[in-house]
Amino acid sequence: MLASTATAAPMEKGKPPITEQTARSGGPIDPQQAKLRFDVADLAIEVLPEREQLRGVATLTFTAKAPLSALLIDLDRNLPVSAVSIDGTALGRDAWANPQGRLSIRLPHIVAEGHRVTARITYGGTPHVAVRAPWDDGLVWSETPSGRPWAATTAEGYGCDLFWPCLDFPTGEPGRVDLHITVPKGLKAPSNGVLKGVDTLPDGRTTWNWSIKNPNTYAIALNVAPYKALRATYDSRYGNEIPLRLWYLPSHEAGARRLFAEFAPTLDFFESLIGPYPFGDEKVGVVETPHLGMEHQTINAYGNGYRATEAGFDTIFQHELAHEWFGNQLTAANWDDYWLHEGYGTYMQPLYGEWRDGAARYAAMMQDLRMNIMNEAPLVSGRALTEEQVYETENGGPGQDIYNKGAWVLHTLRNAIGNDAFFDVTRRIVYGRPDPEPGNFHPRYGSTGEFERIVKEVTGKDYGWFFDVYLYEAALPELQQHRADGILRLTWKAPNAKPFPLPVEVQVGDRVTRLPMTGGTGAIPVPQGAHVIVDPHARTLKQSDTVEAYHRWQKAHSARP
Repeated sequence: MLASTATAAPMEKGKPPITEQTARSGGPIDPQQAKLRFDVADLAIEVLPEREQLRGVATLTFTAKAPLSALLIDLDRNLPVSAVSIDGTALGRDAWANPQGRLSIRLPHIVAEGHRVTARITYGGTPHVAVRAPWDDGLVWSETPSGRPWAATTAEGYGCDLFWPCLDFPTGEPGRVDLHITVPKGLKAPSNGVLKGVDTLPDGRTTWNWSIKNPNTYAIALNVAPYKALRATYDSRYGNEIPLRLWYLPSHEAGARRLFAEFAPTLDFFESLIGPYPFGDEKVGVVETPHLGMEHQTINAYGNGYRATEAGFDTIFQHELAHEWFGNQLTAANWDDYWLHEGYGTYMQPLYGEWRDGAARYAAMMQDLRMNIMNEAPLVSGRALTEEQVYETENGGPGQDIYNKGAWVLHTLRNAIGNDAFFDVTRRIVYGRPDPEPGNFHPRYGSTGEFERIVKEVTGKDYGWFFDVYLYEAALPELQQHRADGILRLTWKAPNAKPFPLPVEVQVGDRVTRLPMTGGTGAIPVPQGAHVIVDPHARTLKQSDTVEAYHRWQKAHSARP
């Protein structure tokens, strides 16, 4: 490809506009796309920061799971296709079309079930610019403090089709992606997986060659800047060595070194509590970006400014690293199960606080999360949804509750079934087995239904009533209290009168008793004048007058001029 030296005016955020099809990621899978197994994507992409453009050649190999007469591949129409070939044979211009962001390619012959087909797609143009990354998606074009180009991609919400031809649904993961990212002289392009080499072109441009196995669909990331890098090797408690890499802007070296010092203890936490780092044969990678953060597999985006936090560790770094287990190793097969990514990813921060500093830190961090639970929609609908239908409350989704409420559901489950059972459940849903070791597991898809089955398998008890209330209802269960004649009676009132026999701790004086709440009710003697605290250690997610009053106050005051 030829480098361009012309300079264009910066593209306005949110422009060029994208179609409804491009904005849609996930949901029901098109029957034609369901016929494809995505084997390999070879992506040669040139980033042109001065023009805010991309140029690409994507070579995509699929195996037909049923006879194929056409390929349907998601690609933003802002990146128009200029050439297509199938198995090395160029197609005429009338063989493909992309009116709405789903490229349709008419195959020159039927591809039989079990046979492979390779499409080579040449494309390029002006990609959609993110308005407020990472909460919406696209390219982020920026400058470093020294005025050099700084660019990054984010694609979780709208999907991978914003900058490369892909299957834009969670189970559309390619078996391998090879990346060849060409950038202007003096810039670097850290990306996913293993660096296979850097080629220097005659005019000084460089091409960065990467390879990654089984990447999450939205995890492929472009990052361009005059980066410097910190490098180390982590000796895992599982006996393997893991490369550690942090790419940062040169003017931010002091902060980068402080963050890099957090890599090893954070990894040790995850490996001791959950299990082996899933991509140890590739790397733990972090890159400084002009947006806050995103879980791009083995190259997590970080834009938190290396700031200090009251928790004593960088919660953005820790959260995005958590997604290597919960999101990249374990991927929800349907965005409706998104809480498994974000609930677990969020719960890891208070768990790390507890691991580092003890129960007080854990309790404080859990309380912060509790104050942000809104209960406007169930965490799980039981339907195939798009990412935006889950993430956006205006689309009827649970929104931020997949983080905060999801973490509290896990906290409550942990206290209900015990530490050993909870972390056994966690390992099984993440790795597909209870005994993960490097080399004996692969990235996998999971679901809420599987999670429920694993809880039943591990505990020997049916916790369907627990999930029916916490995941499939918006409202929280209410714990009603009635004290008379020396007896405190507790009754669970769950949404839609569902059964809810969750045990509850009660402190009477200095003594704490765990009430079984059989049938959703329980009673305990209370001497006259005794001080009583129900759920004294806040082990249970339940309706709270205090939280609801706080939310009403917030809403009233935010509406004032």
